[in-house]
Amino acid sequence: MAHIVVLGAGLGGSIMAYELADQIGKGDSITVVTKDPKYHFVPSNPWIAVGWREKEDISVDLAPTMAAKGIKFITTAAEKLHPAENRLELVDGSSISYDYIVIATGPELAFDEIEGLGPHGGHTQSVCHVDHALAAREVFEKLVANPGPVVIGAVQGASCYGPAYEFLFIVETALRRAKVRDRVPMTFVTSEPYVGHLGLDGVGDTKGLLESEMRGKHIKWMTSTKVKKVEAGKMTVEEINDDGSVKGEKELPFAFSMMLPAFRGIKAVSGIEGLSNPRGFTLVDKHQRNPKYPNVFAVGVCVAIPPMGPTPVPCGVPKTGFMIESMVTATAHNIGQLLKGEEPTNVGTWNAVCLADFGDSGIAFVAQPQIPPRNVNWSSSGKWVHLAKIGFEKYFLRKVKKGTSEPYYEKMAMKMLGIDKLKEVTKG
Repeated sequence: MAHIVVLGAGLGGSIMAYELADQIGKGDSITVVTKDPKYHFVPSNPWIAVGWREKEDISVDLAPTMAAKGIKFITTAAEKLHPAENRLELVDGSSISYDYIVIATGPELAFDEIEGLGPHGGHTQSVCHVDHALAAREVFEKLVANPGPVVIGAVQGASCYGPAYEFLFIVETALRRAKVRDRVPMTFVTSEPYVGHLGLDGVGDTKGLLESEMRGKHIKWMTSTKVKKVEAGKMTVEEINDDGSVKGEKELPFAFSMMLPAFRGIKAVSGIEGLSNPRGFTLVDKHQRNPKYPNVFAVGVCVAIPPMGPTPVPCGVPKTGFMIESMVTATAHNIGQLLKGEEPTNVGTWNAVCLADFGDSGIAFVAQPQIPPRNVNWSSSGKWVHLAKIGFEKYFLRKVKKGTSEPYYEKMAMKMLGIDKLKEVTKG
């Protein structure tokens, strides 16, 4: 009889628990440990920040679903993982022993790495958490009442760029609807070497599509840019040349700013030799298994993935929903094999599927595999993306509430591309 612990209950952790429930045998048990009893659909946070959604619209109480699946659910934050002892210490002083553990914590948001960044004592907003988005809404409402410059983007070391572009265009749409867009200069600031790089060296024509959208909506942009510091109403940035030298320094005034931070691993799983890298991300092999501690697995944003290559300003690689889904499925089946006395053989496909909503239109892309060169390298734009994002939000929230584990991203990719044999491609 094996006890499996899933640490975290976000996108990766919740579906990890559901898929594991289909793999374990009689007498085996699953415990989910999370600091938040509710699941929040993070992709909807930009809508929360402009008042298009309420917190309860994108929240699911996980306890009833976990109970129905026979999964123990503990809502206490982790203090420290002790992998050599097969023990997870919690902040209340208690400990949980395990036979296998899956780390699915998501990231810690590294606002503190830049002076004045972030909503906790800083001067910029965030859409990384639903409570951040609610705080951003208050500042956005002040912007509508008293229009001024807007600066939106992603700082050096960031690895999640899609939400920055989404929020940029959602804010632009919201300002037009409020009839104050003509009084709001907008600038997009990013560490990417070019618009639409996304930490993936682009997908299809994301560069052309996003530049065209910005030009059409009178949005200026700055690439290969470092945020030096943020003060009240003012951001100091450095533009970087290809050789890494500083091209120039600028001060950008703002009445509203949202900048995505860099990520790092949470403290509970950081600083453990052989388990985590210097940023605190968990080291795994192709089976999502830690090389030093073979009963430790990891999925999602907390997994260590090296950058694609050098860029003038550091850019991380995103862990998209499709990639996380493939990590989860591979991990569930690998643990299932181990429980049967077999060696793990399953490998995640690590592809990317994304719907980037712009409020009234959007851009969609499919990258298979996520890191080039690719078998599928496709992007498209149109109003259909906005409608598809709404449909996906409703579908996914229903899925989490019901506790199902079907491969939603793969189905979405098949519909977008209209390729009947895409399933074979995603596994190839």
